[in-house]
Amino acid sequence: MNGLRAVLKKDFAQIFKDLDADFFCIQETKMQAGQVELDLPGYYQYFNYAERKGYSGTAIFTKHQPLQVTYGLGLPEHDQEGRVITLEYPTFYLVTCYTPNSQSKLKRLPYRLDWDHAFREYVMQLSAIKPVIFCGDLNVAHEEIDLKNPRTNHHNAGFSDEERQSFTKLLDAGFTDTFRYLYPEQTGIYSWWSYRFHARDNNAGWRIDYFVVSNALQDQIQDAKILTNIYGSDHCPIELDTTSLGVDA
Repeated sequence: MNGLRAVLKKDFAQIFKDLDADFFCIQETKMQAGQVELDLPGYYQYFNYAERKGYSGTAIFTKHQPLQVTYGLGLPEHDQEGRVITLEYPTFYLVTCYTPNSQSKLKRLPYRLDWDHAFREYVMQLSAIKPVIFCGDLNVAHEEIDLKNPRTNHHNAGFSDEERQSFTKLLDAGFTDTFRYLYPEQTGIYSWWSYRFHARDNNAGWRIDYFVVSNALQDQIQDAKILTNIYGSDHCPIELDTTSLGVDA
C-alpha cells in the first residue's frame, strides 16, 4: 500500500466495497497501533506493526473468523518489522507477507536471503500440517518475463540472481505461483511501478506481488488477477479466486 493512511485519503473505501473480497491482505501499512480506526462492517481486523514508526507493517481484513492468529515467524531477528500475519482455518493457512527489500547496491541482500530461508522453512512447516496460501509483496521478479527491462535491472534489488534462485527454491519446496500457473506466457502485466520516469504511464513495471499456494491446492485455483486499473499506490492489488475452502470454523 505504501501507507494505509495515505490510501485512505484516496479511493480505498470504495475499492474495498467494490471488491467485496473474503480476505484483504495488506502490506506496508506504515503505521502504529491506534493511528487509524477503520470502519469495515462484517470484517475482522488483524494488524502486525513494525517497531520502527512509519515503516513496513501488515494487516488482514477478513469476513471469516480464524481458529488462530499468529504474528511473525517466531524468530526475534525477523519479527521486529511487522512483516507476517498467519490465519489458521480448518482446511488451510492464510499468510500475508511483506518481504524485506535488499536495497540499493544489494546492501541488505545477506539479511534478505536469511529472511527467505526462514520464511521458506516457516511455510514448509505449515504446509506439512495443512495447505497454505501466502501472498504479498515478495520483492522479487522471478523471471525475465516478470519485468519490463530485465537486462538493465540485472543485479538490482529484486532481480539479483540470488533472490531469483531463492524464489525458485521456495517454489520447488512444494508451492505454486498462481498467476504463472494459469498464465505461463503472459507478458506486460506488472504489479509495481517506480514513481520515477513516468514508469506506470509507460508500463515499465515489475511483477513482485504474488499469491502462492501449496501444490495440493492447484485444482482449486479459479483465477489469479493483477488489477492494473486500480491506482492509489506504487503497487496495484492482485486477486486470487478459488473454489470454496471451508473457511468457516
